[in-house]
Amino acid sequence: MKLLSPIVCGLPLLCGAVTAHADDAGQSQSAKANQQPIERVAVFGRQVNLLGQSSSASEGIVGAGEIESRPLLRTGEVLEFVPGMLVTQHSGSGKANQYFLRGFNLDHGTDFATTVDGMPINMRSHGHGQGYTDLNFLIPELIGQIHYYKGAYYPEIGDFSGAGSADIALTDDLPYRQVQLTLGQYGYQRLLATGQQQWQDNKFIYGTELQGYKGPWTDVEEDVRKVNAVGRYLTHVGNGQLAVTAMAYSNDWNSADQIPERAVTAGIIDEYGSLDTDLGGDSSRYSLSSQYVDANWRASAYVIRSRLNLFSNFTYFLDNPQDGDEFQQVDNREIWGGKLARDWAVSPLGINTNVTAGAETRYDHIGKVALYHTQQRQRIGTVRDDAVDEFSSGLFGKLEAELTDDLKLRLGARYDYYNADVDSDNTLNSGNANDGIWSLKGGLSYLVSDDLELYASAGQGFHSNDARGATIKVDPVTGEPQDKVDLLVRSTGAELGFRYFDREYINISAAFWYLDLDSELLYVGDAGTTEPSRASRRYGTEISAYYWLNDALSVDAEIAVTRARFTEDATLEGKYVDGTVPWVASAGINYQPAAAGIHTAIRLRYLGKRVLDSLKAHQADATTLVNLSLGYGYRDWDFKVEVLNLFNSHEHDIDYWYTSRLSGEDDSGVEDLHYHPVEPRMLRCSVSYRY
Repeated sequence: MKLLSPIVCGLPLLCGAVTAHADDAGQSQSAKANQQPIERVAVFGRQVNLLGQSSSASEGIVGAGEIESRPLLRTGEVLEFVPGMLVTQHSGSGKANQYFLRGFNLDHGTDFATTVDGMPINMRSHGHGQGYTDLNFLIPELIGQIHYYKGAYYPEIGDFSGAGSADIALTDDLPYRQVQLTLGQYGYQRLLATGQQQWQDNKFIYGTELQGYKGPWTDVEEDVRKVNAVGRYLTHVGNGQLAVTAMAYSNDWNSADQIPERAVTAGIIDEYGSLDTDLGGDSSRYSLSSQYVDANWRASAYVIRSRLNLFSNFTYFLDNPQDGDEFQQVDNREIWGGKLARDWAVSPLGINTNVTAGAETRYDHIGKVALYHTQQRQRIGTVRDDAVDEFSSGLFGKLEAELTDDLKLRLGARYDYYNADVDSDNTLNSGNANDGIWSLKGGLSYLVSDDLELYASAGQGFHSNDARGATIKVDPVTGEPQDKVDLLVRSTGAELGFRYFDREYINISAAFWYLDLDSELLYVGDAGTTEPSRASRRYGTEISAYYWLNDALSVDAEIAVTRARFTEDATLEGKYVDGTVPWVASAGINYQPAAAGIHTAIRLRYLGKRVLDSLKAHQADATTLVNLSLGYGYRDWDFKVEVLNLFNSHEHDIDYWYTSRLSGEDDSGVEDLHYHPVEPRMLRCSVSYRY
């Protein structure tokens, strides 16, 4: 079996109870028929053989070797290892990215659940957007694997998982220690140091990252100042492994936000210009987490402290012609939570079965979530200022049964309960909201041969809405009556798929899927937030293919086609879901020999035309980018050159259609295309000493 990075983990903290060698992953289902419990495989490789192991065709594992080889513009692009996912940005480098998957403009993370070492990253009732997912605190070199799940078919996963989820696990074993220096155009600087110390059954893994970046913008110097630090202690306890991880992140930056097309056309600014040069922010995140895994138990606990101050201006002079529309969003919170799961192997009626039961809980103490009018980053008015306490608990269970040597049945269920208290500066908007929701999930898989498996999956999921919307009574600006929204919103989906793996050269997976959502969350340009909207339906096809020409050279291609439509009030208000992307594709060539010498990777990513309004009157053009890396390893040294945006595309990272007003325009403003350009071609050079 040929892998890009055929390294097997010994006892991964997030990867099930039993591991297997890579060669065992290819054995037939019949050969395992008499084994108990059902085997779970976790391999640090790219798209390895998951026949007989995965729950659907839309599940996969990405290993550290693949992550290391791919050129990345931003840290958040690690989620582009999820087939069909594309990651962009509409503002400065320090805030959460924009994500696209399965026809969703996921904004900053809604409907895609992300965890890091058991810690939830999506922020509920957040100051900038529901489900806010900021991955800037990650050091990519310390990621061990990414296990992704698309669709709502997995009972272990709750909030924000309608489109899918990703479990990011930090490494349990560094292949080497290193010091790396990267310098690039537009003032890019990065210093990285990672290491590992081991004594008897104890291990300590650490890493630090310092990053600076001025950016290519005409009127704004980003002046990014990012600091990351990670310390990870691992030891054996009983028959399992305990990991305790501390993470610290701090960042501040200036922003070149999205701009109106008419300002560029009129020559007021160029494509890298800004209409408000006071924008930007600062963010920090500190966490302490622990995880324990043995043959039967999986447990995790965490505490997180998160802060964000963000200054934006999307409409310029529309709402406040005198002072401008600049605003500040504040989110200060602490999060506590944990998860516990137990596995049993049983044989009712002689059927080999794994049973899992578990529980999880999370408490967000949001001391301040606020929106202020500002001018030159000074507050001149308060839109709303709230404190929110939001608690959730979930129970889940599943069984995996081998009905025959080749046929597996998976059934699962979970129940989630949410309670939120809102203390608003306007007492009319204070109050309590609570809700509960059941989710049922199931699937079948049939191993046609040692190379081919078929899947049928179905399930219910949900996302939570901002708690402030569930208690609101009056608009905080106008004072007019405002309708409340449901705290929890149902999604329902299903898919048919297959996975083919010949254990020599080819790995192909494909799925045809659909998803119904009771309420969309849509981006509102003039407020910089999301708001609930109408019910919708999506369906589409995804195909991923990987071909290994030899042990060092591989090619891959991924394509996703989606149709998204509103199913409610479609005749009057339009049927097209704003911001959806019908076509997404990526492809790459990767040459990574085991020995020192030349290594290279080239990556193409395509984001198709986007519908910008529900009537499809306006669309954004497609965006195509190519990134290249070329390196040379010599003894303990590695030298690498990365060229990002190789062909210097001037296309757009993201586009919106809404009303804004420039100085001197009519009071009612102008509807226009607003976009953030892709960053121009840039060169980055790295030198690493590995020891």
